[in-house]
Amino acid sequence: MKKRQFLGAVAAAGALPSLGTAAPKAERGPTLLTVTGAIAKANRGGFDRVADQMMHRQRLSFEKAFTFDFAALAALPAVTISPTLEYDSRVHTLSGPLLVDVLKAAGAKTGDNSNLVLRAVDGYAVAVALARARAQRFIVATHMDGAPMALGGLGPLWAIYDADRVPEMAGRPVGERFTTCPWALYHIEVQA
Repeated sequence: MKKRQFLGAVAAAGALPSLGTAAPKAERGPTLLTVTGAIAKANRGGFDRVADQMMHRQRLSFEKAFTFDFAALAALPAVTISPTLEYDSRVHTLSGPLLVDVLKAAGAKTGDNSNLVLRAVDGYAVAVALARARAQRFIVATHMDGAPMALGGLGPLWAIYDADRVPEMAGRPVGERFTTCPWALYHIEVQA
């Protein structure tokens, strides 16, 4: 009789979920944005000539980096802007985290004289003073008009600000407002 009770208890215990083990760690998605330079945090190692082919072709190198996948960017507070875009001269809604919040999450060492180099997948790179990015409220847009931006379009990430709301930019022709806003953003170098 005790044998049957013991076997029944073992069978019942096997049917219950294990309370002592942690849930399996969620797998990260592919890296969309890599932040290098003057950063305090790192979640990946240094430049790898084989794995980082695009960076190699653009002559980049680094000792450490902080990377973001889509979920990590989506976990940051989102801001929505509505600039008139140069591609069709229409107002579009773009949303994503503030660029300064992305830098903070990466542990960027930023001061009053810090600069950023924003780099797109096609090699377009532009230097932007952190003070300007902060004042103009640059975002790392992940969505346009409510939909995620696709690679091959303007995404999946776009460093952009609402030029319509920045007085010194709003008076310029639309085609001249976004020279500091690389679409298909994939790398930010922080220069302290």
